[in-house]
Amino acid sequence: MNFLAHLYLSGDDVDIRLGNFIGDHVKGRYLSRYSDGIQRGIFLHRAIDYYTDNHPETYEFRLLFREGYGKYAGVVTDIFYDHFLARYWASFSPYPLKNFTRKFYYQMVQRYRELPKTVRSILPFIIQSNRLYAYHSIEGVRRTMEIMSSSTSLPDSTDFAIDTLTSNYDIIRKHFEIFLPDIIEYVRKEYGIVPSGWQPGLIAPGAIELKEYKEEDSESP
Repeated sequence: MNFLAHLYLSGDDVDIRLGNFIGDHVKGRYLSRYSDGIQRGIFLHRAIDYYTDNHPETYEFRLLFREGYGKYAGVVTDIFYDHFLARYWASFSPYPLKNFTRKFYYQMVQRYRELPKTVRSILPFIIQSNRLYAYHSIEGVRRTMEIMSSSTSLPDSTDFAIDTLTSNYDIIRKHFEIFLPDIIEYVRKEYGIVPSGWQPGLIAPGAIELKEYKEEDSESP
């Protein structure tokens, strides 16, 4: 799971949300610098990654991108999970995507001094490009992947990734439809955390009626 899904699965607690956001950037002895709530978010981040990487739907999804990305196919899978969550956001949250992302940006700016240096360096670019909101469109995903391939070790195979996504869209969406309710339930059982606005019984495997995100849905909750 990439940024948006991690934050969605963090619920409403800002400390847990912050910890989940910085989870990849806190190692070893540096963990003790953070409050219990933030540490809980960091551990949640790692648990989500482990669960995602070992889920059978993720395995099938990842195989589609292995030819162009090799060991980095999982990174592409994470990005596209965010795309489907953003595109069908109305199926999983009663609150508009635009408001959710704006609230998160505001919270992280308020807590800026608590972020690791590496996260402080990327947060302005995430906000400037509105990356979390941009995931809802394929062009937004393309821009994200182009930025990552130019600034990280992600291979420059964006055209292959987008072509594979569009050619297999219905298949990949089915993987997502099964996977997301599973991980929501996993986080609820193991951590007692549910997404903001989530209601028990609202989401169940095989029972999702996907509602595509629309720009005009962006009104205050």
